[in-house]
Amino acid sequence: MNRTQPHLTIVIPCYNEQEVLNETIDQLTLVLHQLTLEKLLAPSSKLLFVDDGSIDNTWKIIARSSTKNKYVTGLRLARNVGHQTALLAGLERAQKDCDCAISIDADLQDDISVIRDFVEKYQDGYEVVYGVRHSRKTDTYFKRTTAQSFYKLMGKLGINLVYNHADYRLMSCRVLKQLSKYREVNLFLRGIVPMIGFRSTEVLYDRKERYAGETKYPLKKMLSFAFNGLTSFSVAPIRFITMIGFTLFFLSGIAGTYAIIQKLFGVTDAGWTSLMISIWFIGGLQLMGIGIIGEYIGRVFMETKKRPKYAIDVDLYTNKDPLSYLKPKENQTLNAKKVQWKR
Repeated sequence: MNRTQPHLTIVIPCYNEQEVLNETIDQLTLVLHQLTLEKLLAPSSKLLFVDDGSIDNTWKIIARSSTKNKYVTGLRLARNVGHQTALLAGLERAQKDCDCAISIDADLQDDISVIRDFVEKYQDGYEVVYGVRHSRKTDTYFKRTTAQSFYKLMGKLGINLVYNHADYRLMSCRVLKQLSKYREVNLFLRGIVPMIGFRSTEVLYDRKERYAGETKYPLKKMLSFAFNGLTSFSVAPIRFITMIGFTLFFLSGIAGTYAIIQKLFGVTDAGWTSLMISIWFIGGLQLMGIGIIGEYIGRVFMETKKRPKYAIDVDLYTNKDPLSYLKPKENQTLNAKKVQWKR
């Protein structure tokens, strides 16, 4: 490993990012070019774009850029597998050639000027460098409040997360090799990376507004992502349901004693409303408990299958003709497969 001029690969997962992708390529290319001119990085450093089954022109932009930009290469996944899995696919591919890798989203919200700081920290001997948001001024009140509550909740549950850190980080090749040993299907990289260990540090930055296009993480996906992180690293939801069960058992004992006393004194007029509320309340808690337990069982079920998390359709590291997909016959076949998959 060359500590003075490391081979850096910047991994950028993409899903329907045609509006912003050209600008992303231009800006990241300038950063790599400048750092190589200053001899902070090896000239062989790369931008690895991972197309996560996009249905717009994302892959076309990546492939065409790879023919005229020496820094650009890419992976095309056979189908959409989600942000975390697509990111892992890029990191596992980068591990084969790089000394270190930086993961960043394609929307240009993360401040790319701190990539220099990442590299300098790496050269100082740090194996993991976390990009941490200095503040959340660009977030809405709802998003800011829920995000901070999530980090605090995970901390109280004993889950080691870096506060205000997403997926903007540098990892050395040693860390990447250890990361590839984590084979779970339900990925939550923000929780896995701190578990690996090794010497780490943080770099503060201010997050920007999205350059173009629409966010790929609406509220529904954000809630699903948070729940996945919680259930992947903690059994606290099941224990919470158990505590509620014990509490209700205690309260039911008090209520039963009260009912017996009422019976002994001849006061037997029971309230229909209170009875129905109790039945619906207990029934709702039971269904919620069954649902949470079912989530864990479902995750165990998915893990035991040991299916591949992704399949690579095109690897521009090895593909000699990156524009071969533009041939009319192949393009028609590809479009037909997409229509069939949607149905």
